[in-house]
Amino acid sequence: MTNTSISLPFLFCIFFYVGLITIGGGLVAITIMQEVLVEHFHLVTNELFYNMVAVSESTPGPMGVNMATYVGTELYGIGGGIITTFGEILPSIICILIIARFFGKFQNKIGVKAAFSTLHPAVTGIIAVAAAKIFILALLSVPAGGIAVFAHADTWLHLFVLPNVAFYLVACLILFKTKIHPIFVVLAGGVFGVVCC
Repeated sequence: MTNTSISLPFLFCIFFYVGLITIGGGLVAITIMQEVLVEHFHLVTNELFYNMVAVSESTPGPMGVNMATYVGTELYGIGGGIITTFGEILPSIICILIIARFFGKFQNKIGVKAAFSTLHPAVTGIIAVAAAKIFILALLSVPAGGIAVFAHADTWLHLFVLPNVAFYLVACLILFKTKIHPIFVVLAGGVFGVVCC
């Protein structure tokens, strides 16, 4: 799993880059990490990456930071986890210190307001991409031939992993219609995965 061509200092730089360009929270970071870690550097497989996402989402703390810690620890042990976590949070620390010093003077400027108003739809789109990728991996079973295999009406249902779809629908119903805390749904998902998969 470890890509020996990637040194720990370079991995720090990767997570510094991710932390630097992540605007909008953990799901945005996940999209960027997936592109960098899986598609570009091939540090982890796509399936392992989304398993890491599931664990990071299920544990306390910001998801982007949890992912950085998980990846660093998986590749380089505890020291790697510390280094990648620091790389992930360092840009935020720097930005917050700068903003705290100067934002009060500029927050009412037209350009600043315009920048924030356009950031909202951009971040929404990035979050939607991350959600779509997780949805596809969790609920669909696309064979090597791609979705063209399911062009025939009698086979399209095979595209879905039906037990996962059923759990997803029940979980959505519970979350939208009851006051049950989401952590119990997450725990139920873990039990479901162990028992049914």
